[in-house]
Amino acid sequence: MKLVTIVCEAYAREAVTKLLRDSGAHGYTLFVVEGDGLHGKRPGDIPEFANIQIEVIVSPAVAETLLARLESDFFPRYAMIAFECEVRVLRKEKF
Repeated sequence: MKLVTIVCEAYAREAVTKLLRDSGAHGYTLFVVEGDGLHGKRPGDIPEFANIQIEVIVSPAVAETLLARLESDFFPRYAMIAFECEVRVLRKEKF
């Protein structure tokens, strides 16, 4: 299984979670995050300007589709990064 992690501006939340559902993900975890990077610090205390992190565990095929769509449709419109890693999952039938 693959763990896909997406860090993006909170404004993208609805569009990204819709993409997850449309891509076949059965669920996700989302939380507000803070950080510092190429574009400077992003505080988490103002919800409209916060960054969020979304994590989803999916099959390799779904991960490939999801990352391709993020790159082509979302990266040009939103401040966002995404990455995947292999994970070993217990209770695999939940995903």
